[in-house]
Amino acid sequence: MPSNGLGLKSRLGYLAERARRINIGSVIERAKEASAQHGKAVPAVVVDMLWSAGRHNVGFQDYIDYDFAILNRAERATYMTHPVSNQISERYAHPDFRHLFHDKIEFDTKFSEFLRREWMVVKPGNADELRDFVQRQGTVIVKTPMGQAGSGVFRYHAADVTDWDAFHAELLGQGRLLVEEVIRQHPDLAAVCPGTVNTTRVTAFFDGEKTHILAMAQKFGRGEVSDQMSFGGFYTMLDDDGHAVSAGYDSHGHVHELHPDSGFRIADFQLPMIDEVKAFVDQVARVVPQVQYVGWDIVVGPDGPVLVEGNWGAGVYENKPSVSGIRTGHKPRYQAAIKF
Repeated sequence: MPSNGLGLKSRLGYLAERARRINIGSVIERAKEASAQHGKAVPAVVVDMLWSAGRHNVGFQDYIDYDFAILNRAERATYMTHPVSNQISERYAHPDFRHLFHDKIEFDTKFSEFLRREWMVVKPGNADELRDFVQRQGTVIVKTPMGQAGSGVFRYHAADVTDWDAFHAELLGQGRLLVEEVIRQHPDLAAVCPGTVNTTRVTAFFDGEKTHILAMAQKFGRGEVSDQMSFGGFYTMLDDDGHAVSAGYDSHGHVHELHPDSGFRIADFQLPMIDEVKAFVDQVARVVPQVQYVGWDIVVGPDGPVLVEGNWGAGVYENKPSVSGIRTGHKPRYQAAIKF
């Protein structure tokens, strides 16, 4: 695999496109953020951010999130970044199979045995089926098929619906077509945040024979329908044994030693059933071997892991040095598995 997974021509084209889309105002605002946090001069940070982006494929938000302003060159080189991750995704996800991950209905169909929950699709003429399903569940999660990053996810309660035909028409008209049973999470996860299903992001690469777990992050919600940052969520990295390595943090400068609602100390968190989680990831990674690099969102339930979704654009979760004290990232693990 060439450097960062792309040939020279593709890499130059990629960098040219990035340069075309640079929002200098946004770069300066991020530089001010780094300056305030780490005591660096804004002009120096701006220059460093631009150099890091052009020379080392570091996203501007990566620079802020992973405290690049306080890392030396060798430490920075150990961090996975979104531009590099995106290039790997493009190379190792066959275009003919990406739709299985883009479309949540297709995903649920393909991975149905790993969902371990009931689900249905809203279609013209099935208002009675919808009513029966929602009343049986009491509360349901409803999704738009093509949503991402927590967008297009909604929670409905049967007790709030007074006109089932109108409810059916509303969902159909708004494209909220996938209706799922609410996942029951393990008591150890509920102890941190009972009002949100707290997912574990396991980034993995399947090389055709072996599944390599590259990084694990535990996300926590704030009682909303999703644990994504857009809903107030945050995360902490997990070690190979499933234990939190630090307090929680997000991309908005918030650090959570304790969960804001439950008071649970984030650094004390231990993911239950870690061996079962790893075995589960190996199973799901083999279902569509043409998509090798995936960020799997999993919830540990009372009886074992449950699959939420898979992201062929895997994204990046990394250590934050100012919070964890860990000044190295996961890139060497990616390089060892993917050979770049």
